[in-house]
Amino acid sequence: MAAAVLGAGVAERVLPASPNWYCSRCSDASEDGRLFGFAARHSVCLLEVRVTAPTFYGELIGHTERVSGFTFCPYPGQNYYCASSSDDGVVKIWNAQTLTVMMEHTLHQNTISALHWSPRTKDLVVSGDEKGIVICYWHNRNDSQQFFPEPRTIFCLTCSPHHENLVAVGYKDGIVIIMDISKKGDIVHRLRGHDDEIHSLAWCPMLGEDAIFSKQEDFQEDAITGGITEEGGVEKGYYLASGSKDQTIRVWSCSTNRVIMSLKLPFLKRRGGGVEPMVKERLWLTLHWPPNQPTYILSSCFGGELLKWDLTQLGKRKWELLGTSSEGQNHSRIVFNLCTLQVEDRQLLFSISMDRDVKCWDLATSNCCWTMPSLGGFVYSLAFSPVDTGCLAIGVGDSMLRVWNTMSINNHYDVKTFWQGIKSKVTALAWHPTKEGCLAFGTDDGKVGIYDTYSNKPPQVSSTYHKKTVYTLVWGPPVPPLSLRGDGDRPSITLYSCAGEGLVFQHNPWNLNGEAHDINKLIRETNSIKHKLPAHTEISWKPDGTLLAIGNEDGSIEILRAPDLKLLCTIQQHHKLINAIRWHHDHGTQPELSYMIASGSNNAIIYVHNIKNVIESSPEKHVTITEPFRTLAGHTAKITSLSWSPHHDGRLVSVCYDGTAQVWDALKEEPLHNYRGHRGRLLCAQWSPVETESIYTGGDDFCVHKWVALKQEHIRPPQGKKSIELEKKRSTQIKQKVKKKKKPLGKLPSTQSISDWMNGGENTKESPLEENGVSDQEGEKEQQEQETVEKISTEVDSDSIACSPSVHGPDSLKPPVLLKTSLTRKDPIKPGGDISVKRKKPRSILPLSTSMDHRSKEELHQDCLRLAHFLHSKVELNEDLASSPRDPIHLGLFTDRLALYKMMEAEGKSHLGNGHPELFQQLMLWKGDLRGALQSAAERGELTDQLVAISPMAGYQAWACTVEAFAKQLCFQEQYVKAASHLLSLHKVYEAVELLKSHNFFREAIVIAKARLHPEDPVLKDLYICWAAVLEKDGHYSMAAKCYLGAASPYDAAKVLAKKGDTTSLKTAAELALVVGEKDLSLTFSLRCAQELLSSKNWVGAQEVLQQHESLLGQRLVFCLNELLHKCLSEQNPVGTRGPSTPCYNSWTTKQDGCFIEMVINVWQSVFGVNTTEQFQNIFEQLRTLEYPPATSNTPPKQLLFHISHELTLALLSLQMSSWEETVKATLGAVIRSYSAGNFSLMQEICNLCFPTGCDQVRDQLDSRNPKSMAAFRSLEAFVAYGQLYSLWWNPPGTAVLESLKQASEACSPATLEQNSINRIHLTEETVVKPTIKTEYPFCVDSNGVVSETDLALHLSFLEDRQMKLRGCRVLLSEDHAKVQNIRKDISRVQQILAEMIYEHQKTNFHSSADRQDLEAKSTTNQNLNKEQMKEPVSLPDLTEQLTEATQKLAEFPESMKASPFPDVLECCLIVLHMGAQCQVDLIPELQEQSLNLLRKYGGNHIYKKVSKKFFT
Repeated sequence: MAAAVLGAGVAERVLPASPNWYCSRCSDASEDGRLFGFAARHSVCLLEVRVTAPTFYGELIGHTERVSGFTFCPYPGQNYYCASSSDDGVVKIWNAQTLTVMMEHTLHQNTISALHWSPRTKDLVVSGDEKGIVICYWHNRNDSQQFFPEPRTIFCLTCSPHHENLVAVGYKDGIVIIMDISKKGDIVHRLRGHDDEIHSLAWCPMLGEDAIFSKQEDFQEDAITGGITEEGGVEKGYYLASGSKDQTIRVWSCSTNRVIMSLKLPFLKRRGGGVEPMVKERLWLTLHWPPNQPTYILSSCFGGELLKWDLTQLGKRKWELLGTSSEGQNHSRIVFNLCTLQVEDRQLLFSISMDRDVKCWDLATSNCCWTMPSLGGFVYSLAFSPVDTGCLAIGVGDSMLRVWNTMSINNHYDVKTFWQGIKSKVTALAWHPTKEGCLAFGTDDGKVGIYDTYSNKPPQVSSTYHKKTVYTLVWGPPVPPLSLRGDGDRPSITLYSCAGEGLVFQHNPWNLNGEAHDINKLIRETNSIKHKLPAHTEISWKPDGTLLAIGNEDGSIEILRAPDLKLLCTIQQHHKLINAIRWHHDHGTQPELSYMIASGSNNAIIYVHNIKNVIESSPEKHVTITEPFRTLAGHTAKITSLSWSPHHDGRLVSVCYDGTAQVWDALKEEPLHNYRGHRGRLLCAQWSPVETESIYTGGDDFCVHKWVALKQEHIRPPQGKKSIELEKKRSTQIKQKVKKKKKPLGKLPSTQSISDWMNGGENTKESPLEENGVSDQEGEKEQQEQETVEKISTEVDSDSIACSPSVHGPDSLKPPVLLKTSLTRKDPIKPGGDISVKRKKPRSILPLSTSMDHRSKEELHQDCLRLAHFLHSKVELNEDLASSPRDPIHLGLFTDRLALYKMMEAEGKSHLGNGHPELFQQLMLWKGDLRGALQSAAERGELTDQLVAISPMAGYQAWACTVEAFAKQLCFQEQYVKAASHLLSLHKVYEAVELLKSHNFFREAIVIAKARLHPEDPVLKDLYICWAAVLEKDGHYSMAAKCYLGAASPYDAAKVLAKKGDTTSLKTAAELALVVGEKDLSLTFSLRCAQELLSSKNWVGAQEVLQQHESLLGQRLVFCLNELLHKCLSEQNPVGTRGPSTPCYNSWTTKQDGCFIEMVINVWQSVFGVNTTEQFQNIFEQLRTLEYPPATSNTPPKQLLFHISHELTLALLSLQMSSWEETVKATLGAVIRSYSAGNFSLMQEICNLCFPTGCDQVRDQLDSRNPKSMAAFRSLEAFVAYGQLYSLWWNPPGTAVLESLKQASEACSPATLEQNSINRIHLTEETVVKPTIKTEYPFCVDSNGVVSETDLALHLSFLEDRQMKLRGCRVLLSEDHAKVQNIRKDISRVQQILAEMIYEHQKTNFHSSADRQDLEAKSTTNQNLNKEQMKEPVSLPDLTEQLTEATQKLAEFPESMKASPFPDVLECCLIVLHMGAQCQVDLIPELQEQSLNLLRKYGGNHIYKKVSKKFFT
């Protein structure tokens, strides 16, 4: 059903995102018993309910923030309607059948906390928010009403099942009210008794307040009769149950507003006899009153247990525990929501919990029917076990890893969860290749450990931590120093980890407590590398353990040989950080495929390289590869993961930030299937090792999808970054960033309110809570997830942040807001501009004493008397003044010093209290207490430049302490440069440099270090390298190169300068590398730069770059030939030579009347000085080591032309050395490349340029006794004739000319007529296809269309020339090659039938009957292609016999003949016959007869269809 609803391309199985936490109603079941839905992050997940196991039905996608409520319509006939509320303030009405929005309203101005669909009114949806506002919305009439019963925070609400106007509301402070919405929201009942949050409310399903104490049979009878009127319901009364955080369940009598029953949650013994305080704090008490069992109430408990309360049971113990028949049935964490559903005469209970499991219970047996696991974070890694078939390990951002037994028959979601010892996001996984249950994991905080999934023991954790996120884990053979140990101390396989700091560690699985080894040390020693190694980001061992591929931050991939890690070659294809490297499996039909390696980086292109030739040649010096074997282009964002199909050759799946997964045929460079089921960026992918077409993918939508490649309706990824469908999906989960105010120093952030909680949400802080000594993360922050996924680039495309528009029904209007509240904004009144600015009076330093001198006259007179008494009788007045607290302190100004100090102390305290510490410090200075002033200012962090300037007056020690304290104070004020300057005054140079470095003031730090430290001080080099790393990450490559030069690392300077990849950067990097003596690096960059210039048709610039190196003379010759070839082809204007840019040719002097080969040789000799055989030999040996991948139809024209130029250069070099065998081989390679690329015109032009007069001269120079050279020549000769045959076919002589020639021939010579007569062969229009090329011929005809007698001789010579060329095409009609081709077609046909049989067998075993019908419909096209073959016997013995017979026949032919390609013989026969029907004058009868014989002998309808299809294309 889900597939029918969602259409093609849906997932077969889904591990969904976790249900949201701390919501009163975020899950519900439909009344028809079909669907169960729960809120998960920003969407609602729907499951199709079955007793045995659920199936994923679909998602309701539209909200932009956390979904806080979800409810189905309980009204009969409208069970497919449902409603949801969200923190974005929107309430949406959905159609679950079509998964679309019908209506929505945004009437709430605050966070919505409760939602319910009235069971008595079919279109009424009631919602409440945190400010206490209740909104009733009737969606059919688009009407609403707003109520404000209590100014309290609403936690839950529920509509009465008996009265359509009654709504019960529970509040945060424990109050429960029942309101009547028909009477302006009047409160009918106010229920007091709880003293904490109300988590859940449940109405008794039966009317009458004596119902609980009657018998169960009476309720069942009442339930059958039903039909109670609303008035009767009110008279009978009703019960309401409430669950609160105060650990009690209360059953209320609404007629008396009193509690008739209070149930206290028990402290279960299985939890150790008590409940921990933290567990109590996290209690969520949810209730459900089953409609068919009104004497029972179901509730949650402290630790995830579910209780069934019997309200008729006497005594204290009224409850029984669900799931006691076996261990592991109950939840392990608190439960949030409960709801029931009737399915197949069984009443099922659904529960969602903090343990991220959705459970289904059978209330009749109190046992758990099934468990649906869910995920609470980004899915970073997937890994299939090579030993335990079908076991899929899943690394998730919720600090847990899962092991999913995908082959389980009874339980499709058999998932085991591991959390012990992790405590961070699981970002990498790797199964041991031979040991069962041994799973290695890596985390976001740099931890590496090994789990035994068959036991419950905590994992072994390596004592060596990475500094940053672990990117990749892989098992491989040991390398030194582990490989140097004895057999008893050396593991056969070790664990390698690669992390964000750019290092690769080798861990000993036998001793994880020991120190891990950095393999960079071994790489440096083995390969004598002195320069800085690039940061590593990806590692991958070849399946046989002989080769290690390491991907780097600069986009390079290094291939190293085990066990000494000898560097064999470097792949310089990507220019951005490598995210994924995968070796092809080694059990393919072609052994050379095991040397294929696919790689993906931060750019959107996947490259496949075949390094077989490099490995087998074992070069002494490492080789740089710059040409890919295959290029897979189509994605529009960074590639995150790759996986080869273990069932096919060259089948690859890739996942990308564009939100899609793509299946490729890597050998053909063709996209096959594109999956678009995820709602965010994809992070990982794995091809099922069991099911041929099944693929598992995970992403940042917290989901793992299993999907079938053949069922996808899309072929290639969506083009453009602003794909409408993906942006609409992505906008539902991305929140606009809110600017955060800076937090004052020393203050802690306030605790989050409950509205910010969300299960696994990306917007909650990770606050570990302890339960039984176990730390678990409650959620994830989106910013932290972003930092983990982005390996190097932190760029966020602003286009990807969008909000989906509101969705309404076709006839709906935006619902009006019935009650608008005007908000009064209180802004401070700014003074007007017309007020004159007054000069401020200086603040008094003695304000207290000054104010006391402005009192009343009597008080001033009293001061005079007191002063007089003091001056004349000091003892009495001094004691009086000292003892009386009312004595004015200002008299100290006129008395002794002690009184003055007392006055100054009082003034200072007043200044501090009023926030003027500078005045207090000034008083301290006046007092002469400089040390005290400095100490007080330092303690308060109130030092100033003035105080520091006068601090030397207090002595050196006081000055030093003051300066150091002032520097710390400046650091708190983020004035780091000024703080460093003060540290320098104390001669603390290293501290000043470190301070500036730690806050990214590298420029200032380098100035200080160079000015004050020794030039050889390592601190200076470290500064340069750290600054270069920061600049390189920010994209400032030129400045980073300067830093590397300053740090005496010119190799790194050249590499970082070339990182941008444009011609200017590459040219500068090549010159820089040449200046500093890195010749090999300079050669690489020069060649890359020249190729970039070649792509823009700038041959002048390319030659200027290459001429800097004498060793690139061979490449200069290739570029020269490419330029001349392009110029010749441009004159002929074949397909693929035109372009938007204007070519920039060199001004070489060439002979226009000479042939192409002579022109090229002439330029080589005159411009490049290549004249001697020794020079030709050296250049030939240099160029022959370079091998390029075979051409395909997807090869770019410029790249194809360059590869052809390389082959032709080898041909001309060998020609100059008189090595005719090599000449034929290289020329054949050039012709084959153009033929394989499907550029037939280019092949013709190459043949015409190289062999303007034919191949006879070459045949005379070859050794006829050498079978290989003769086979290659016959192949070359055939392709030259192949081009001539098509040229003759496309350019026939005109009809009028043929008639005139025929008449003239008959009149002149009957013998000539007899000699030139042609037997007509009538071919129907259905058999052949006429070319559409215009006819061109060099004849002059009169107005009647008759050739003049003066041109007859010219015409006859033209026909003789055509007949001579046709005789040359006789080599195409080779019966031996026709036999070989026919046998190979038979072998291919049998292999295809065998592949279809294997596929059908696998499909029968691993697909259900419904899926089998879909796949059969998919494969109809493939079967129709082979109807004739399928008519033959298809039993396995017959096919084996046919295959053996064909193989034996093929073995009879010489290997040289089978190795050399040859044009399709039967295709050439059809062309010859069509030419006979088209033009009878110049056809040779022998050719026609030979063609007919070959077609009768080896032809068939499938051959004609194939060739006709080729003619059309």
